[in-house]
Amino acid sequence: MMNVCLKLKFSPFLLLRGLFGNKFLGKMSKYIHLNLNRLDILSEVVFLLTKMLFLDDSYLKECDAVVVSVKDQKYVVLDQTIFYPKGGGQPWDTGKIVKDNETYSVVYVGKFSGEISHEVDREGLKEGDRVHCVLDWARRYKLMRSHTAAHLFASLLCVGTGALVTGNQLEEDYVRFDFNFENFDREILDQYVAKANELFSRDIHVKWYELPKEETMKIPGIVKMAEALPPDIPVLRIVEIEGVDRQADGGTHVHSLREVGRIELIKAESKGKNNKRVYFKIA
Repeated sequence: MMNVCLKLKFSPFLLLRGLFGNKFLGKMSKYIHLNLNRLDILSEVVFLLTKMLFLDDSYLKECDAVVVSVKDQKYVVLDQTIFYPKGGGQPWDTGKIVKDNETYSVVYVGKFSGEISHEVDREGLKEGDRVHCVLDWARRYKLMRSHTAAHLFASLLCVGTGALVTGNQLEEDYVRFDFNFENFDREILDQYVAKANELFSRDIHVKWYELPKEETMKIPGIVKMAEALPPDIPVLRIVEIEGVDRQADGGTHVHSLREVGRIELIKAESKGKNNKRVYFKIA
């Protein structure tokens, strides 16, 4: 598959629809890469011809792929991928790419110049190679559980206190959140951890889907990041915890709150008058 990156301005959606029609856009939807958590691309939409399988099925552990290009002998672009690239506060996936009897460890996945690049530990892969991708599932699944836990905890705290999120970062062993609220009390945080854990004991469904931006912006609380607006694009990917929370998000999640388990508060600290930092982990 030819590797193409189109950077289009001035209503790119309408331009593409006029050129190719709705049917083409429907087929291309799985190739459209939208960084929904970093809201700094307000006038540009980047279309990738790397199919991001994790957007549809975050439980997919293996896939076949074709090498589209290789840069500096170790930065590999594939026609489709199960590996999540670093972005939106979620770390990159690791795993391996197998070609015949040769195994290449995937040590980093990122987005560069409009492409998803897989950094492997040694040279040898070439354009046109047919390969098999295998995810480090233990790492991914823990990050999925942490990401869903982060959505729920932040939603409860924001709705309950009126705070907004000013920063966040998922790591394999902890989740970090920054909130802009003044009444910083460990007892209050413990209460929201307890509320979250009560919900994690239930089989509450988590799902993801696309909605037109106009419809999305009518959802109360859809934006939880301080001083942030959704990107200027026609369709947003929504992650919904049924009956609890809906957010625009491009990451990977579990199907049920029960899969999360429990969370434990690690520590909380003040980072200034209105900026409080909270760390928690999956128990």
